[in-house]
Amino acid sequence: MLVFSSFLIGYILSQFFRSFLAVIAPELAVELSLDPQALATMQTAWILGFTVMQFPVGWALDTIGPKKTVTTTMLAAILGAALFAHANSTLELDIALALVGIGCSAIYMGAIFVMGRIYSAKRFALLCSWLIGLGSAGNLLAASPLSWAATAIGWRNAMSLMAFITLLATALLFFTIHDPKKSESTRHDGFLSGIWTVLRIRALWPILPLTAISYAVLIAERGLWAGPYLSNVHGLGPVDRGNGLLVMAAAMSFGAMVYGPLDHWLGTNKWIVAIGTAITALCFLYLGLGNPSTSLAILTLSILGASGLTYGVLMAHGRSFVPDHLLGRGLTLMNILFIGGAGIVQPISGAVMNQMKSLPVAEGYATLHFYFGVSLIGALAIYVFSKDVIRTRNEPS
Repeated sequence: MLVFSSFLIGYILSQFFRSFLAVIAPELAVELSLDPQALATMQTAWILGFTVMQFPVGWALDTIGPKKTVTTTMLAAILGAALFAHANSTLELDIALALVGIGCSAIYMGAIFVMGRIYSAKRFALLCSWLIGLGSAGNLLAASPLSWAATAIGWRNAMSLMAFITLLATALLFFTIHDPKKSESTRHDGFLSGIWTVLRIRALWPILPLTAISYAVLIAERGLWAGPYLSNVHGLGPVDRGNGLLVMAAAMSFGAMVYGPLDHWLGTNKWIVAIGTAITALCFLYLGLGNPSTSLAILTLSILGASGLTYGVLMAHGRSFVPDHLLGRGLTLMNILFIGGAGIVQPISGAVMNQMKSLPVAEGYATLHFYFGVSLIGALAIYVFSKDVIRTRNEPS
């Protein structure tokens, strides 16, 4: 339980760093004269740093273990947060967020690597979802609390404080992580051959498109566009905007917590993910085609946040087809699609918003939300052909 709690603290910070930009984006844009494309590129820098580390992290988890892998990479997050707090140009902000992305790259993967080696597939889905659900407290921190802190002490001091907290979390993980026993087969698969072996697992193929899209559109909305949407379309100030994002973040946390037990009770990953994705797509389409009031817009964002965080169950679905000795590389392959998809979607979304600057602002955001919904439907159409893994409730944990 101590190890889970330590990983949870690290993951809370990872969630904070991937979503805090939406809260301070309007103030940041004014202070440093940033346009929508610059904001999207800045968020993409975090994703790029995170993504390029995934395959090295997977190899390192399989070979040198989670303790050194997680704590070493987290040093970059400390440096990046400190640099962000003192940045005065777009380039400095991009570098800072890339470092933070590198620093966060091994936290969740290290946690689920340990759980995947210790627990059964049945318990694995539950713990993955609960780690995400509880870890989504990072989204809560990156909502009203960050708005209050940025108003009271400024966003720079707030980020300096987060750098110090990340330092403390890194020390805690160093003293609590214990590497699980290595699989005897690990030595037979090198870095590239192991990845290629995972890619040849045909049961994974229908799962991968939804892996690349589902989290990408959700984190693009929560981490980048929800704040400006509430500000520019609905006229909310920093604190009210933070409160709206807090409601969405709480819903995301609740949804992730519910998904874990659903896997346990219903014995299926596939249809839980499919139904949740369909609800999320409908919410995006409503924001794209409707004209909701402020309260209804926040409610819709909350529903899509709760239903869209299928990350843990989708990861468990993919894990069912990956052998133990390739677990690190298999999980990071899926994670690179989760985060790499966001790295592609976010700059595209920034370019779309730039192209629509001449249109009424509400119409621009409606078009963006419509595209998000259609993308989810396309990926879901492929996912429904995936193989399900049925488990009974009496299956050993």
